[in-house]
Amino acid sequence: MKILGIDPGLDRTGWAVLEKNGAAPPGLLVSGLIHTPKNTPLEKRLVSIFDELCALIAAHAPDEAAIEEVFFSKRADTQANTTHARGVILLACEKGGLPISAYNPKTIKKTVSGSGSAEKKQMQRVVQLTLKLAAIPEPDDVADAMAAALCHLRLAPFAKAVALARAKAGMR
Repeated sequence: MKILGIDPGLDRTGWAVLEKNGAAPPGLLVSGLIHTPKNTPLEKRLVSIFDELCALIAAHAPDEAAIEEVFFSKRADTQANTTHARGVILLACEKGGLPISAYNPKTIKKTVSGSGSAEKKQMQRVVQLTLKLAAIPEPDDVADAMAAALCHLRLAPFAKAVALARAKAGMR
């Protein structure tokens, strides 16, 4: 199974494709950063994110997508821009036929590191160790995308099992 992890942002969108086969530990296939220049109009930045993500999905053929939910910050302008970027990311994933799972930052941190309040550097180190990377993944946007994918790989089997059990029991 291939998972596309995404850390949304207008300026910098981190992404990573992880693969997990059976009982083998997950591995990093490829990762990167979609960067849009600040002086570019919003609509052109959004098109750039959408186009690059569509190309990534076509090139790497992930099975599912895991995206970090928007963290509510004190800066409304940053929040709005991230929300715009997240919208085109969701659209690209949907157009690419990917089932999408969203996880809040605390859930990602707790699932990957064991602590919902883990610091950035701690998360980067845990991701490095988990994926057996030679160096700490940088920038942190890319590490966050890897963490979102790892979170999904750990939680999705449980969510699918619960959904199946509910369906069998006739529950919603």
